[in-house]
Amino acid sequence: MEDHTDTATGIGALPVPALRQYVDSYVGFDLRGLPTGVHCGPPSRALTTVISLSDPLEVAAGVDDGSPVTRFSSVAGGLMCRSVAIHHDGRQQGVQVSLTPLGARAVYGMPAAELAHRLVPLDELLGTLAVELVDRLRAATTWTARFAALDELLLRAVGRSAGGDHVRQVRPEVAEAWRRLVAARGCVQVGAVAAELGWSRRYLTERFRGEMGLSPKTFARVLRFEHAHELATAHDPLPWADVATLSGYADQAHLVRDWREFTGRSPTAWRRSEVLLGAG
Repeated sequence: MEDHTDTATGIGALPVPALRQYVDSYVGFDLRGLPTGVHCGPPSRALTTVISLSDPLEVAAGVDDGSPVTRFSSVAGGLMCRSVAIHHDGRQQGVQVSLTPLGARAVYGMPAAELAHRLVPLDELLGTLAVELVDRLRAATTWTARFAALDELLLRAVGRSAGGDHVRQVRPEVAEAWRRLVAARGCVQVGAVAAELGWSRRYLTERFRGEMGLSPKTFARVLRFEHAHELATAHDPLPWADVATLSGYADQAHLVRDWREFTGRSPTAWRRSEVLLGAG
């Protein structure tokens, strides 16, 4: 296990090396004494799973759009094109697991596309393994013990899925396109990536969407937004115009457009309403 790192939302850790092509990171959080509100869980490169260590999570698949609120003790989501709304009373305690799209096949035994734009109870994907995982995480008394339990249970899930040959079904060209888009933080032409892989743009788009659930163009937009979101949530955030430039937007107007689409709010309204900013 890697040394833990403090983050804006709690304690972060990397999984054991055998899991790292499937799992980006773990974050444990225990937030208290904040104003009641709605946290925007933004789109990102990862498939996010959240396991509550206290009361059930109250989550909607969209922000301020009338999406119904559902209670989950643990919830898994696919790649998204909009923020999920996490309703809270000023206190949240849990663990977030960020899976790569390859991790969807390795851990859940299905392509990431089957989970795109969806929120599902974790036990629907992992069965009794999810029940054991939640019990182990809640019984543990330290973050080190919780992260170790995640390593153990996720390795078991990968071993179980490998028996069905799910992992090797990802086309290497699709996996390479994903890696190149991530490495460039979305600032690369999809046509150029396709040409380097020996595919047409149309063929890459079809294959990529079939595996990931998003087209490579849309995924590139999510990656640019993700970078902008990281800059905007820093302890000393930059002016919005600088955020736009550094994250690859043509200008601030394009950043505002994507921010509205992905969070349901303008950047200014988002910053004013996001009570979890800087918490930790």
